[in-house]
Amino acid sequence: MGANAPGIISAIGKCRIGFQPLPTFSPGRVGIVAKSGTLSYETVASLTRAGLGQSLCIGMGGDVVAGTNFVDAFKVFEDDEDTEGMILVGEVGGTAEEEAAEWVRHYRQRVKNPKLVDADTPGRSATLTFDRPIAALVAGIYAKPRRVMGHAGAWAAPGEGNAKSKWNSLEAAGVTMVDHPAKFGRVMSALLSQNGHNIVSF
Repeated sequence: MGANAPGIISAIGKCRIGFQPLPTFSPGRVGIVAKSGTLSYETVASLTRAGLGQSLCIGMGGDVVAGTNFVDAFKVFEDDEDTEGMILVGEVGGTAEEEAAEWVRHYRQRVKNPKLVDADTPGRSATLTFDRPIAALVAGIYAKPRRVMGHAGAWAAPGEGNAKSKWNSLEAAGVTMVDHPAKFGRVMSALLSQNGHNIVSF
């Protein structure tokens, strides 16, 4: 995790490594990966208020060199039977959001035609891939170019996309975008309902 990140927490009781405001969390089925610890807590609170809860919240951190990235987290969520929806909380700086958008494009292609996976892997039962809705926020739309915004990596280096271009990349890949973390609960409730997923907390 991180380096500079709040850590990782499974709200369904499997692990807690780091520091998180526990009363904000509730067991549920939405996975979150975030650069910003504070914005991840606001996202968690929004999901809790909506009655959705969280399965796993991963603090990616906002360092220039991160130990975990959005794609790493999405791969975990894709294989997690407890996760039915995914949320990305990004910000200006780096290229992780564009890399996530590329992963989402491939993911959408895979789940268009669901198929059995792991059927030939010894010791693992066959599982059916299914489409998990994805929502995201990219903070820093109004950040001034080349000015660090809170994190060591929260600035757009020459040649990197800004927050708006990251937003556009994710949206073009089929991610539902929100402009404030308080909206995640309502948006994810609608997405899960539209896709026929279980929207009841544990």
